[in-house]
Amino acid sequence: MKYYIIAGEASGDLHGSNLINEIIKIDSKAEIRGWGGDKMEKSGAKIVKHYRDLAFMGVYEVLINIRSILKNIKFCKDDILKFNPDKIIFIDYPGFNLRIAKWAKSKNNNFKTYYYVAPQIWAWNESRIHEIKKNIDHLYVILPFEKYFFENKHNYKVKYFGHPLLDSITHLKNNEKEKFIKKNNLDIKKPIIAILPGSREQEIKKILSVMLDVIDDFNDYQFVIAAAPSINTEFLNRIIDNKNIKIIKNKTYEVLSLSKAAIVTSGTATLETAILKVPQVVCYKSSFLTYFLAKIFVKIKFISLVNLIMNKEIVKELIQNNCTKEEIIKELKNVLDLSKRKVLKQSYDELIGKLGSSGSSKRVANDIILNK
Repeated sequence: MKYYIIAGEASGDLHGSNLINEIIKIDSKAEIRGWGGDKMEKSGAKIVKHYRDLAFMGVYEVLINIRSILKNIKFCKDDILKFNPDKIIFIDYPGFNLRIAKWAKSKNNNFKTYYYVAPQIWAWNESRIHEIKKNIDHLYVILPFEKYFFENKHNYKVKYFGHPLLDSITHLKNNEKEKFIKKNNLDIKKPIIAILPGSREQEIKKILSVMLDVIDDFNDYQFVIAAAPSINTEFLNRIIDNKNIKIIKNKTYEVLSLSKAAIVTSGTATLETAILKVPQVVCYKSSFLTYFLAKIFVKIKFISLVNLIMNKEIVKELIQNNCTKEEIIKELKNVLDLSKRKVLKQSYDELIGKLGSSGSSKRVANDIILNK
């Protein structure tokens, strides 16, 4: 069969790559084309648009890039028609993907549509449920509370096969740790604090400088930026401006496996950090307009996936004006405290238990192939 997959972010590229691996195992003749990144390409997809060219985040950023977005929408429609897939698989990225889904299910097209990593309409814009019901044939959720939200609140049947991060995250084995430290010229005597600044340049510009400001208050530690594969090292170096910090690209799990604590930009990385049981401080900054509108329309109590899944504050969230050097220092010292770490890791164990079992990518792939 022919599959067209659209992922517009680093997390979507990760989940898409695992899904592609499983699809090819089941359907050896699969032809896969789509939007994504290096991981999806390595897994066997023909990538026609890279997510690094698509990552417009926030209301203001979308407005100033509207011409590029409209061009991308037209290109996507034309490319799908040319490829003529048996199935279209959408991965997260709802602002774009729901537009394409509406077009895909129009009377002139009527493609089969599968949405993997459901749009987070429980956070805001709940009215999108009507679009989803009309235009998505099969919806796959990855957070345990989402099944209840869609089925009980909106009477829309969804499928929950567990969280795909459990298939992706790899722990650095003890015999590999020393090799990794030597290879990357790290100080074997100093514990590591990881910085995960995000996978989009515009969010990194907003937040990395304040994260770096705390370094001088932790002289007994070494700081390492776990950089996303899509981020240019030169771009990061301009922000770092000769501070004493290492950059390691595309090795986030390895860096986290060695870390005593982490400063993390809100997003999938908060959950990755928790699954690897690393104490963390969550940070978030956006443009004034985006934050102002979010305060009005977003209905959730927390921004990190860790706290959302647990429905209580497990990790500290420093948002917008509270995301300051002083607050990060305070909270980082807190998570480095031995008693706090023990309690936090117990909460992480409970969180991991809520995510289901590994193998979700295989279960989703099998369901997509079997269901017409």
